Amino acid sequence: MTTGIYKVDFSSPDKKATAEKTTVEVVNVGSTKIARLTAQPGWIWSECIGSIVGKDSCQEHHLGIVQSGQLLIQHEDGSEETVRAGDVYVCKPDHDGRVVGDEPFVMIEFDSQTADSYVKE
Repeated sequence: MTTGIYKVDFSSPDKKATAEKTTVEVVNVGSTKIARLTAQPGWIWSECIGSIVGKDSCQEHHLGIVQSGQLLIQHEDGSEETVRAGDVYVCKPDHDGRVVGDEPFVMIEFDSQTADSYVKE
């Protein structure tokens, strides 16, 4: 960044990946990586992603905000929460999630380590 303002958007991501019912786009903002994950109706982490990575639950830490849709998150400690558009969330490792309803779920992730791990080059 050579000016006081630096802008990027997800229309030209630095990294992009797709999986079943899933699109992940990552942008670099200076040294920070930010991810946008879009999950389609019927998306369940353990089926769409867990089956690829060989895990029963997501092992990532999440910090972000929901842009649209709803996601039911179930943690292995027994807690569960539905996050909706406008909600800011933090979620610890060992959870599963599923899209609720007929609207795609879109979240923006601010944990650089997690965002970077979404898309391997």
